[in-house]
Amino acid sequence: MTLIAVIDYGMGNLRSVSKALEHVAPDATVAVTSDPEVVMRAERVVFPGQGAMPDCMRELDARGLRPAVLEAARSRPFLGICIGLQMLFERSEEGDTPGLAVFPGLVKRFPPEAMKDAQGEKLKVPHMGWNEVMQTVTHALWRGIADANRYYFVHSFYVETGKAGLEAGSSDYGFPFTCAVAQDNIFAVQFHPEKSQTAGLALLANFVTWKP
Repeated sequence: MTLIAVIDYGMGNLRSVSKALEHVAPDATVAVTSDPEVVMRAERVVFPGQGAMPDCMRELDARGLRPAVLEAARSRPFLGICIGLQMLFERSEEGDTPGLAVFPGLVKRFPPEAMKDAQGEKLKVPHMGWNEVMQTVTHALWRGIADANRYYFVHSFYVETGKAGLEAGSSDYGFPFTCAVAQDNIFAVQFHPEKSQTAGLALLANFVTWKP
């Protein structure tokens, strides 16, 4: 039976992630775990999270999970969600915090001066609610999902990378920003697929059958 590890480093309620995975993969074992050995044994790894980047990185290290996360990101189907996307980059403006540096780039706060919609009305930060996602590459995790579907977001920071070909999806909140990245066995998203109804469940279902 396939083991899917949902990494628990104490930041956020992971019940919705595990329940969504159990729904789309009823024949798999979904383990919400802070045990590095379980993460190392898992065939697939999901790296979610919410909260402040400094707290997330501190708690990840406090549980001894960094080596297991980095190994999973090198070797197995790996899905990052929300902070789990941001932590894969080199550094965050939130507390000037070093990340895991799996990908080159920075995590930046939405700039107040750019937070206006097409009518010039002020946009709130955090960016919270449903927003369209444009698929910028063809990828197995987008299979069967129409472009420009809406997904659920909750965030004040976004990733910025100059690496060509890394972006897999973009959204617009005052300006276009990268909301999904893909490379080899890694796919990571800023939005919450587990809270994004049909399109989000389809993405998770694609993940559990993905053979990168």
